[in-house]
Amino acid sequence: MSHTNGQHDEQLSNGPSSNYQYQPVSEPGSLPVASTSPPISDFLVQLEDYTPTIPDSVTAHYLATAGLETTDPRILRLVSLAAQKFVSDVASDALTNCKMRQANATVTTTKKGGKEKKYVMTTEDLSLALGEHGVNVRKPPYYQ
Repeated sequence: MSHTNGQHDEQLSNGPSSNYQYQPVSEPGSLPVASTSPPISDFLVQLEDYTPTIPDSVTAHYLATAGLETTDPRILRLVSLAAQKFVSDVASDALTNCKMRQANATVTTTKKGGKEKKYVMTTEDLSLALGEHGVNVRKPPYYQ
């Protein structure tokens, strides 16, 4: 291997090497390979007009508590949007856990008329859903 101006004659690799370049085969009716997603700048512009469920003042307070102070409303709304998504995912998972638990408990009961069934979500459902997202929730020792 010769070193000339930072250029290497040989190619170093951890795996098998080949001079083969991948070229996708285009079939009739196939989708193009190039990405057609809008650029990030469009997303940032949309964030300026977005009104999140969690108010900017609440997000700013918790970011300041964590040591991040910003005046850019797009950052606040981006964090609010991420928090809203997290809460929505946890609530959806908890509802799924609740439905499964109540379906297992009420196998022998019959359905009455055309009424919708009401679900009662418990702390157990919520703690299972949070556990799936990496948050450990336990009851204090004096409640056990």
